Amino acid sequence: MTSGTSGNNKRVELGDLATMKKAGQPITMVTAYDAPTARLVDQAGVDTILVGDSLSNVVLGYEDTVPVTLDEMIHHIKAVRRGTKRVFVIGDMPFGSYNGSTDQAVANATRILKEGRVAAVKLEGGGPMADKVRAIVEAGVPVCGHLGLTPQTASMQGGYRVQGRSAKAARQMVEDAMALQEAGAFMLVLEMVPKRLAEFISAKLQIPVIGIGAGNGCDGQVLVIHDLLGVDPNFHPKFLKRYADLGQVIHKAVGEYCTEVRARKFPNEEHSFHMPDEIWKALQGELGEDSED
Repeated sequence: MTSGTSGNNKRVELGDLATMKKAGQPITMVTAYDAPTARLVDQAGVDTILVGDSLSNVVLGYEDTVPVTLDEMIHHIKAVRRGTKRVFVIGDMPFGSYNGSTDQAVANATRILKEGRVAAVKLEGGGPMADKVRAIVEAGVPVCGHLGLTPQTASMQGGYRVQGRSAKAARQMVEDAMALQEAGAFMLVLEMVPKRLAEFISAKLQIPVIGIGAGNGCDGQVLVIHDLLGVDPNFHPKFLKRYADLGQVIHKAVGEYCTEVRARKFPNEEHSFHMPDEIWKALQGELGEDSED
């Protein structure tokens, strides 16, 4: 498999990601939420798209990731899947869709896979989630884990801050990572974790580890597409690098549009459709109007 090239139309598969881990080839992941964006991301050569529950605050306008529903997630997961031809698509399980019984977790993961047509699901949490991960995998749904800062339960972690800073917390994260791998998770996301710890976990695990705010020692990286494109100039966490300033571009373009519409400069002749004189005259006759010769 040749990954990371926009000219390759073969869809990335789970085994390809494992091969990239073994070969030391970094995996690229972007979080996206709609078909047009997914299409552009796919064509740009990204390996994986995560339809994250960050849909809640990034797109739907909620304050955090908690309010987004399973139906809302599936709606956007389906859109992303329709917009892709090559990329490996993962659908996030929102808060409340797996936090109850194991049967609930299996049923909702199965629904995401079946209706969303994704390759896998992602859920947050460590050792206590291992039994649910195992059950979901046994039901035929690949699972990506998520440790470190887990936004769905950030309030229980003291807010949006780096996790695993103490020796005790770091050891627990290592044990949680091993438990998720043992339960059958095929991949792990580490969010806002010290670089040294993330690199250690990546080396210790056989499955790929994707970092966000976890340094460059992981097996791959993920960023939200709106963040790396600079859509919101007010969002600038330490881990984020903006590769564009799209927010400013959009602001300028829409401002120019409004100015030209108000000045009747748009649409001009170039952007207008025209009616031949003979048809116009025929219309005047039909309406009993005087010709405007």
